[in-house]
Amino acid sequence: MMASIARLMRSSIVHVTFAFLAMGSWAAFANLAHPMPAPLRAGLLQGALSAVITLLLKRGIEWLARRFSGLAALLVPPLAAGVVSASLLTIIHMIGGTPEIGRTIAVPWTVATTYAALYNFSLWRIREA
Repeated sequence: MMASIARLMRSSIVHVTFAFLAMGSWAAFANLAHPMPAPLRAGLLQGALSAVITLLLKRGIEWLARRFSGLAALLVPPLAAGVVSASLLTIIHMIGGTPEIGRTIAVPWTVATTYAALYNFSLWRIREA
């Protein structure tokens, strides 16, 4: 049973699905003050964006971390991930007509950037040891 759960927790499909559902739900909630279909559209858009970001973020951090050393290796990857995430989320939600862009992207951006910083720190610590 535990092996099944461990395998499930390593599954990219599980992570992507969770990101879609959790962050899509948040986006719909953040836009509930607006008439339908705005909350639904924001939720589907954010869910799709979060799924893609979840799939690419780990690989992007690893790629950036290999290209820097010292303090730059600690700072640049999560900063780049945060800036790219915020930019893409903002631009795509603007194009999609999301009414509450700031509220919509606050949680997904915070989660993605925190993950990027913590994961990058673990990579940096291993390399610096």
